[in-house]
Amino acid sequence: MKLESYQTINNHVLTHRGHQYLELAATYGTPLYIFDETSFKERVVSYKNAFQSPHFDTQILYASKALLTKAIGKLIAQLDIGQDVVSGGEIFVGLAAGVPAKNMYFHGNNKTNAELIYAIEQGVGTIVIDNRMEIERVNHIAKTANTVQRVLLRLNPGVEAHTHDYIKTAHLDSKFGESVFDTDIEAIIQKMVDATHLNFAGFHCHIGSQIFDETSFLKAASEMLHFTRKIEEKLAIRIEEINFGGGFGVYYTSEDTPFEVTAFLPRFTTFVHEESQRIGLALKKITIEPGRSLVNASGSTLYTVGDIKHTTGGKHYLFIDGGMSDNIRPALYQAKYEAVLTNKATQEPTTTYTIAGKACESGDKIIESISLPMAETGDLLLVNGTGAYNYTMASHYNRLPKPAMIHIDEETHRLTVKRDSYEDLMRNELD
Repeated sequence: MKLESYQTINNHVLTHRGHQYLELAATYGTPLYIFDETSFKERVVSYKNAFQSPHFDTQILYASKALLTKAIGKLIAQLDIGQDVVSGGEIFVGLAAGVPAKNMYFHGNNKTNAELIYAIEQGVGTIVIDNRMEIERVNHIAKTANTVQRVLLRLNPGVEAHTHDYIKTAHLDSKFGESVFDTDIEAIIQKMVDATHLNFAGFHCHIGSQIFDETSFLKAASEMLHFTRKIEEKLAIRIEEINFGGGFGVYYTSEDTPFEVTAFLPRFTTFVHEESQRIGLALKKITIEPGRSLVNASGSTLYTVGDIKHTTGGKHYLFIDGGMSDNIRPALYQAKYEAVLTNKATQEPTTTYTIAGKACESGDKIIESISLPMAETGDLLLVNGTGAYNYTMASHYNRLPKPAMIHIDEETHRLTVKRDSYEDLMRNELD
């Protein structure tokens, strides 16, 4: 397993900033989400420093869907970055943690009226309107609240990003946003411009996730810039902001080849400026929404090995005390991970195992095939790269309690999310 900067091997045992995983397991139990706060803060600062321009304002917006707890929200507020939210619940957590509402961008393809009322009442800075029907709803709610709401329109620029290529005119049937190829697109934008209680500030796009090719982002940016300039000329308006979304790829296994985001961002801002200058566009602000690439490498999950099963068909199962209830990604879209037995970190691998969870599903496998030293009941298995979409997608399937989460900040570690008790599983139920 590729080690992170905060992981070292001491006396054949893997440690996290000097803390033995055996010590952490004894203190907090397993399964256990572990979040390295120091590396997260360093990464955010490096992104902020890289995403600067003398030609327009820039802002990093943390994508809450990747990982949001009150502790993470406090870091967002402390580090003075914006927050990309997609529900009333994410707004609530952010506000409870101290994130200023004006720094929030509210996304979503089917925001309820209750969520929109809550967002506008709380002073959420920008609402990203997803579709033409939403325009009237937001305008009406803002009028009722006697305010003018700043809004962007989400667009599909016709660039579908894969790992190493892009295809123009794709996303014509996307769940999110309005297509730049829609024959009504100018009328939709004009409707937003004319709305009495909307401040139409610009556009948003997002071309995909886990993207390893810089070219896809540059192509999407070019399409957005040219479309924006065309709209300015046809509707005789000025566009203030483009939010270019996120999707920067991260490392999970040796199959992944992410680019260095902090090296790319200065090139990206330069490209946006030079292309804007060439076509006569004068933006005041550009924003991006990295979530996974900010948090994933800072998160890991610690499990205890239970029974070990050798089938007559020759398969070797290593069962852990968690599984798809705390990491649905392998079952949902065949995500791949690396892992290590923390107490046997320097031992040579001898056996190929399938790491399987305890949920009552044949598909509950965290890793289909991995070579490890001979495992024993009681060993500790650590899976890296679980900072994004693990905690936020966790469930109570099979009435399994959700794991605890801890933050490690240099020499200290602390509980930030308590482990569910059995009573917690029924806390909303009535007789």
